[in-house]
Amino acid sequence: MADEKIRIREFLQRFVRTTNLQDDDDIFASGYVNSLFAMQLIGFLEKEFELKVEDEDLELSNFSSITAMTAFIGRKKAVTVGG
Repeated sequence: MADEKIRIREFLQRFVRTTNLQDDDDIFASGYVNSLFAMQLIGFLEKEFELKVEDEDLELSNFSSITAMTAFIGRKKAVTVGG
């Protein structure tokens, strides 16, 4: 999971105007990114972590922080591996 957090953080730092982004910071509520950025973020997650974000996954809570995205990736991979 540490590797996933690092990869997400590196992606976000290309767009977020802060050097102090914490794992649990809500990137949307904090104003770091907007809803239009969400589609770019989803595209990155799908490509980078080889997963498919389904319609039922499109909840802000899955993408609001580095911690939330890491947990989401873990759940998606568990479903893929588990069945």
